[in-house]
Amino acid sequence: MHKSLKTKIERLALFILLSLISLAVFFPFCWLISTSLKPETQVVVYPPRLWPQTITLEAYTSIWYRIPFARFFMNTVVFAVGVTIISLTLDSFAAYAFARLQFWGRDVLFTLVLVTLMLPFQVSMVPLFSLLHRFGWLDTYAGLIIPRASNAFGIFFLRQFFRGIPVELEDAAYVDGASTWRIYWQIILPLSKPALVTLTIFHFMYNWNDFLWPLIMTTTMEMRTLPTGLALFMGQHVVEYAVLMAGVVLSLLPITLAFLAAQKYFVQGIALTGLKG
Repeated sequence: MHKSLKTKIERLALFILLSLISLAVFFPFCWLISTSLKPETQVVVYPPRLWPQTITLEAYTSIWYRIPFARFFMNTVVFAVGVTIISLTLDSFAAYAFARLQFWGRDVLFTLVLVTLMLPFQVSMVPLFSLLHRFGWLDTYAGLIIPRASNAFGIFFLRQFFRGIPVELEDAAYVDGASTWRIYWQIILPLSKPALVTLTIFHFMYNWNDFLWPLIMTTTMEMRTLPTGLALFMGQHVVEYAVLMAGVVLSLLPITLAFLAAQKYFVQGIALTGLKG
């Protein structure tokens, strides 16, 4: 077989395979959006239909008064944005120290940080809940945000990126009389924009979609986040699937827009983050 023809066949086969995989991944989202646009009477028909016979926005308008959706949304914004900002700050501090500063026990401390990545959250969940209960932080923003104020993955991720920045830039800055803080603020952070944006997306998406932690830390409807609020709504009322799917679609919009806006930096940050020891 001619080499060029063989290459075209391989590319066509790869295109078909990737198209099928993309269709399988995208199909649940199509069903989600389609269900949210159906009248409730068309959601549970048999056999099920993908496309609605009648398109309506009733679910999107009714969700705001059927459940405290606006309150859930605000709580999720405060939780996800608060954790992201604080965690980025503390993670970058620790990552810079592990990557550039020389101090006793640095490698041991970094190893301990990596060990925490191997521990499932369920191991520390009960002791952490007991501790926050003693502080009186249950059902508060402080109880939701502060335990997530730093992240071992974020420290590791930024440390790897910082180690890829040429040391000569910092040496030149030290010669010019710059302090460690000024080097961190004016040299390291500006050069680390792709990694910071990537980690921002990771933190924001993880905490926006988190279910278990807000579930155990909140006890009233006024403090519920979107994942827990929508789940509890299913258990307390007759399940209205169109309204529920509309809530899910609205909850997905912020993280989808955030990813699309930062997609270039996200790919660049993943590509440039090395795996140096």
